[in-house]
Amino acid sequence: MTRVTKWALAAAVLAVALIVALLPRGGDDTAAKPSGDLAPARSAAALQPCPAAGAAQPVKQLEGVTADCLGDGGSVDVGKALAGAPALVNVWASWCQPCRTELPVLQEYAKQPGAVRVLGVQVQSPAKDGLDLLAKLGVHLPSVFDGDGQTGPVRAALKVPSSLPASYLVTAGGEVRFIANPRSFVNTDQVRAAVEGAS
Repeated sequence: MTRVTKWALAAAVLAVALIVALLPRGGDDTAAKPSGDLAPARSAAALQPCPAAGAAQPVKQLEGVTADCLGDGGSVDVGKALAGAPALVNVWASWCQPCRTELPVLQEYAKQPGAVRVLGVQVQSPAKDGLDLLAKLGVHLPSVFDGDGQTGPVRAALKVPSSLPASYLVTAGGEVRFIANPRSFVNTDQVRAAVEGAS
């Protein structure tokens, strides 16, 4: 390679780098207005409202833990929202195949008489992907978004295992119990038995 060719190649690389550096960054705009971008997906998903903070003592393991409500983007104090009555907390991600089977089962369980409250926690996947999946599955359970990275405040507080889905029973007294058997629900009888067994 001649000296002139090397200089021409170097100049071309610098020119391309300069052009890339000057291009507008689409990611900055979307980060500045996430709620506007998610409005159509939220409308299509039509999720039930996230639980509001009650007067009972917060769930100790989740005290001070906040997450965004997937349905409207508002902040949810998870420890206060789950206080005072039993609840089933289900941690899921949009890429998780067993979650896709389990979410409709949890939706069906939540409609049954005597069912405890169910709260979904979307993790490790973009909020829009979660909303699109829930809309596709016809699942309208109240859900919070715990971030799309490898960790989030809810996951950290619950010590969620790496394999998903993961479910927890929060008792009326504020105890949090991991449901190990079964790890994934395929029918409402399993959900009901697991809730009763962990109560």
